[in-house]
Amino acid sequence: MKIIPAKTPGFVKALFPKFVWNINTTKKELYLTFDDGPTPEITEWVLQTLKEYDAKATFFCIGKNIESNSNIFQTIIKDGHSVGNHTYQHSKGWKTKTKAYINEVEFTDSVINFQLQNSKLEILSTLKPLKLFRPPYGKFKSKQSTKLQKLGYKIIMWDVLSYDWDKSVSEETCLNNIISKAKEGSIIVFHDSVKASRNLKYALPKVLEVYGNKGYEFKAISKSILE
Repeated sequence: MKIIPAKTPGFVKALFPKFVWNINTTKKELYLTFDDGPTPEITEWVLQTLKEYDAKATFFCIGKNIESNSNIFQTIIKDGHSVGNHTYQHSKGWKTKTKAYINEVEFTDSVINFQLQNSKLEILSTLKPLKLFRPPYGKFKSKQSTKLQKLGYKIIMWDVLSYDWDKSVSEETCLNNIISKAKEGSIIVFHDSVKASRNLKYALPKVLEVYGNKGYEFKAISKSILE
C-alpha cells in the first residue's frame, strides 16, 4: 500500500530545501538512481541494460553489499556511473542513535573510497570522490541530516518513485509511475535488489526506450551537475 506518493509534492521539497530532489534544468535529461546493491545478477543485468541504451545512472550502494560484491561495484565505476552511500546495512535512521548512524555512513564511505582507490582506472584512483548520500527508506533524523551535510555530504532524495520494490504494485503501474510523472531533471528511484527485480526488469527497458525516443539523455549525478 502506497504511503508516499510516486511524485514528490512541491511542499515536501520546500520543507527540506537543502536536499536535492531534482536537477534544475530545461534540457531533456533524466537521472536514474538504483538503491540497495550491488546485487549479483540483478545489478549486472541493470548495467548491461544501461549499456545497451548508452545510459548513465547513480547507484546508492549498501556498504556490506559492496564488500560482498566488489567485482560488481568495480564494474559500476568502470562503466562510468556515479556511486553514492546508502549506509552499511540499510539502517533505519529514526531507530539509530545519531553518532552510530554517522559512524556507519562514514565507514561505508571508507569502503567506497577503498574500492575507488583500488580501481584499475587510474583517473578514478586520483579523484576525490563526490560524497552522495541517500537515507534508506528516505527517512532519518534532522540531527543526522545536519551532521552529514556539515561533513560535506549531498543528500540526494528524489522526484519520482517507481515503487518497484512493492510486490503489490503491478509491472504496468511501476512503469506508469515513471512515464506519467518524470520530466526534465527528474531524479528517479529504482532498486537493484531481488525484491524489486520483477518490476525493475519490466519497467527499466521501457523507460529507457520511451524517453530515449523523445530525445532524453540519462545522466549520472556529478559534481558539475550539482553546482
